[in-house]
Amino acid sequence: VAPKKYEYLPLGAVKASGWLYDQLSVQTNGLAGHEHEFYDYVAQSDWIGGDSDYSDLEEAGVYWFNGMVVHGVLTNDATIQSQTQEFLDYVLDHQDATGWFGPEVNTTKPRYLWARYPFMFGAINMAEYDPSQTTKIVSGMHKFVQLANTMLKNGEGLGDGGWAKTRWEDFVMALQWLYDYHPEGNEDVLLETMKLLKWTGDPWEDVFSAEYFPKEATENLENPFDVLTWHGVNMAEGLKALPATYRFTHNQSDLDRASEGWDLLFQYHGRPSGIYAADEYLAGLEAVRGTELCLVVLTTKPRGSYLYQVIGDPKYADRVERITYNALPATLTGDMWSRQYLQQQNQIAAKNMTPNPFPNDGPYSNVFGLEPNYPCCTVNHPQGWPKFVANAFVTTPDKQSLVHVYLGPFSTNTTLANDNAVTVNVDTLYPFGDSLTTTVTATKPFSYYVRIPSWVTNGTIAVDGGEAQNVAPENGLHAVQVEAGTTKFTLELPADITTESRPHGSIAVHRGPLHYAFDISRNSTVLTRNAQQPLAADIEFDATEPWQYAIDPKTLVFNSNPPASGSLPSPIFDSGLPPFSISAMACAVEWGVGGDMFASSPPENPACTGAVRNVTLWPYGSTKLRIGEFPVVDLSSS
Repeated sequence: VAPKKYEYLPLGAVKASGWLYDQLSVQTNGLAGHEHEFYDYVAQSDWIGGDSDYSDLEEAGVYWFNGMVVHGVLTNDATIQSQTQEFLDYVLDHQDATGWFGPEVNTTKPRYLWARYPFMFGAINMAEYDPSQTTKIVSGMHKFVQLANTMLKNGEGLGDGGWAKTRWEDFVMALQWLYDYHPEGNEDVLLETMKLLKWTGDPWEDVFSAEYFPKEATENLENPFDVLTWHGVNMAEGLKALPATYRFTHNQSDLDRASEGWDLLFQYHGRPSGIYAADEYLAGLEAVRGTELCLVVLTTKPRGSYLYQVIGDPKYADRVERITYNALPATLTGDMWSRQYLQQQNQIAAKNMTPNPFPNDGPYSNVFGLEPNYPCCTVNHPQGWPKFVANAFVTTPDKQSLVHVYLGPFSTNTTLANDNAVTVNVDTLYPFGDSLTTTVTATKPFSYYVRIPSWVTNGTIAVDGGEAQNVAPENGLHAVQVEAGTTKFTLELPADITTESRPHGSIAVHRGPLHYAFDISRNSTVLTRNAQQPLAADIEFDATEPWQYAIDPKTLVFNSNPPASGSLPSPIFDSGLPPFSISAMACAVEWGVGGDMFASSPPENPACTGAVRNVTLWPYGSTKLRIGEFPVVDLSSS
């Protein structure tokens, strides 16, 4: 199996600090941290002896487990760690003699492979965090692999309607973890099972080819492959299929196609918030179309991070950072008690929509609630923030060097090659500040690398109080030679305001990793509350001010109001709270709506219908109703 460009650190080696740790705390105090207490798909999961799941895919319990293992460790939350430990113990203690584990044991339920994969991801994280559990976990996984190998040869375990055939790469990644760290003499079976999964699964190398890739919304197109390959979450799954395949084929063409497919996906379906549109299936470029929360969290760590670790192209890291700091918080209330199923770039209401702009999802999809449209995102969303944190640092394959990939307030404690004990602390408000001060303590000299994002202009670094020098990244990484003892350096990473061309002559506004949108003031109506946990509410948001503005891009001005205390508000991702904003001159224009529910396409070459005024754009992630793609007007003569 071919090595990766970079190796991730074991769970627990990287921690969040500052505002980012607070974000994890908000998640603990929100829906994710309380699901085990009241939400049947978790509290009564059939994976732990209950009777609850939402489909025969049996994924609800393991989605929750996969995310909350990481969350519990990063927050050092004893209650959550106890819950995930009980989940692990129950599953492994009830593994049957054939090697099968899961809610199908001792039942007549059909045995589909797919849901085992997120369980194994969570179990792997637990083995890495607590080596005393490694033997039990590795033994259980090897027993399952032997069974799965036989099932695949017999054509079994794939009859779930196509989900296992699109998501085979998850199992390959788990197999590669065993192969890399705990082969137990089973290298041949592990490698054979990887190949069986590849050749019984959907051909992602063809799906992501320019010849077959859909270049518009897909509801009226015929898919030449399994229809589920154009499903938004499965696209996120498929992104890592080719780098996973490369590790056992050693074919550069697999990595080339992965890169090409990534670019096609965002060229034809991308969003200024960093993510792509898929309101169930790929949905093109129109600002009214939706993006599912599940694919937001799955495109960050499990997919984008894996692509970066295997291939090493900084475009993957840039994209993951944009998604995490924009699309992820935008689709959750600030207190993280309510979430959407679908978010929109231009979102003028969050309510039960008539007419419905989503051809394959229900009209309730953009309501903020406990489980609008479908429950999968309720149990799956908790992995987003924790896995972003856990993958913020990697090492080179020889363990000689440490690489800081995702920028933000972090700390890490690890041992590199030659028993080089290293601690790193990064003090910053990033992405709500341009400065990062990093303190590295090491027992021996080594090369430390930090990613310099592509949007940085005139970035500088000052080491140990020396004169600031221009950053000089190679393949996105700036090298710092760290000596034994303590090295301290400060990065200044300013960025220009930029605009992105969008359909109908509209534009989106960016500065650094943040996308900026007009935050439409709103009122809220509670539609329903959960009987057991009233904080879990379905909430309708309606606009309380006009939003039909065109802006003059020549008038964009960046505003920074850093907190006097040095600490950001909590939660930071809510209306009016970030310290960064962008002002623009604008005027009202004629702009239609569908019912009173959603904005039609931005008007092209609009004329002003009202007085010129100043509008403020805020970081997209802090907005819940918004305009993120604006018509353009020239106000120079006004």
